[in-house]
Amino acid sequence: MKKVIYYTNQFFGQIGGEDKAGIPPEIHEGVVGSANAFNGKLEGEIVSTIICGDNYYAENMEKSKEVIFKEIERIKPDIFIAGPAFNAGRFGIACGDLCAAIKETFGIPTLTGLYIENPAVDLYRDKTYIVETGKSAAGIRKAVPLMVNLANKLLNGEEIGSPKEEGYIPMGKRVNVFKEKNGAERALDMLINKLKGEPFESEIPIPSYNTVVPAEPIKDMKKAKIAIITSGGIVPMGNPDHLPAATAKFYKKYPISDIDRLEKGDFESVHAGYDPVYANDNPNRVLPLDLLKKLEKSGEIGSLYEYYIVTTGNSTSVADATRMGEEIAKELLDAGVNGAIITSTWGTCTRCGATIVKEIERIGIPAAHICTVTPISKTVGAIRIIPAIAIPHPVGDPTLPEDKEEEARMKIINKAIISLQEEF
Repeated sequence: MKKVIYYTNQFFGQIGGEDKAGIPPEIHEGVVGSANAFNGKLEGEIVSTIICGDNYYAENMEKSKEVIFKEIERIKPDIFIAGPAFNAGRFGIACGDLCAAIKETFGIPTLTGLYIENPAVDLYRDKTYIVETGKSAAGIRKAVPLMVNLANKLLNGEEIGSPKEEGYIPMGKRVNVFKEKNGAERALDMLINKLKGEPFESEIPIPSYNTVVPAEPIKDMKKAKIAIITSGGIVPMGNPDHLPAATAKFYKKYPISDIDRLEKGDFESVHAGYDPVYANDNPNRVLPLDLLKKLEKSGEIGSLYEYYIVTTGNSTSVADATRMGEEIAKELLDAGVNGAIITSTWGTCTRCGATIVKEIERIGIPAAHICTVTPISKTVGAIRIIPAIAIPHPVGDPTLPEDKEEEARMKIINKAIISLQEEF
């Protein structure tokens, strides 16, 4: 019997929710959690299930892979299956990263399942098979049969058909196929269908590259007006404007001229997907108003924009994030803002923040993106990327004494300030 190793996160591994997102990899013999959806359907046996917390993997990729690679070496599986992760950004990154690394290191087939807008797709689509799934776990009944079918073909060494035939996301590979009509005849058929308004499909899809030219750096920070933005869902207590916890389609702004910091009990996180305990205890760990106010008072920056801007990036679509980014960019330009600092938390939140950053940069305002899952920001096309401390507290470290935490936090903010003054 061929051997299968299966990977999932703390939620689908039935260990817990966000409170368990920091657990390191655990090796379980046999079938655990969502592995049961595949059990008995594969032409191989799931000999072990690996479970790892989403935050832990995102913040400790190399450590996690060391543990998981040892299990690969011990079991010597015939295939590695991860997920499906649907539109969960952190989980998707873990699935994609592991599949790509295991395929490259051990030469065995790997497979995962992701929603087309999961930020991991663009990072790993050319490195592993990714079956296209629905947006949420509600689509697991459709996702599993597609993953099983492809996994069984890989296990048996069968020829893999086209992405359209097998249900996986195109990997950027081109293969020769034989057609009854030659290229000229097929091209004319497509042209005629187009002229008639009838459906047609190009045989060579042209990729669309959405890049941005870096804005001019700030020349004199002591005279600059800086805006602070977050996709991490920090709002006044009670969420008076009903900012949604996920799939936000709008942003809000709140005045900060008369406050020096976001006080516990006055502000809260409404962002689903990450544990808000540390953010609610000190909202400045997600939206570092306190530090920027200190830089304003000391004259290190000219001034802060009179409002902070916030949305929730959790599962927010690229289209909505782009539109919000365009609107925010115009508002900042009209207000005479010279630079922006944006913070993000988990996977799709990081994609949302990076998309907003791009639109601000596109309009001519340099924008720094503080985030933990930096590969997502880089893939989206952000330019000034600053590594954060951790997903639930990008600009904070609750494990440190207060003075040491502020020192660590200020280092990140200073890096963001410096990036706004750099040529790219």
